[in-house]
Amino acid sequence: MSKKIRQAYERLERFALGLPEAWMDHPWGDTTIKVRKKIFLFLHVTEKRPVVLKLSMKLPASCSEVLRHEWATPTGYGLGRSGWVSMTLRASELPKQSQLEDWVEESYQAIAPKKLARLLDEDL
Repeated sequence: MSKKIRQAYERLERFALGLPEAWMDHPWGDTTIKVRKKIFLFLHVTEKRPVVLKLSMKLPASCSEVLRHEWATPTGYGLGRSGWVSMTLRASELPKQSQLEDWVEESYQAIAPKKLARLLDEDL
């Protein structure tokens, strides 16, 4: 696995799990991060070449901006209509870690109960 991809995956996983009541699950073999019982982040790294980081998250505010990139598509299974975006990122295409974290936080706030989402605003 690409070192850059592995580091991005690990940092993003650690960041997401640091959000209030976030926890990891593997319902279909891939990693998902949930708040309570709802998924706010799908994470996967391909094992074969080219090694890519695959992410899916709900981005109600940033959806149209993110979809302008060639590595982003509306998430399948009808989720794209609800603001879910899937990203397939090669090491050379990785956005800054802070940008990825902003998107994960946006997804968390869109999915989490309002009481938990407000905890993030209090930390600012």
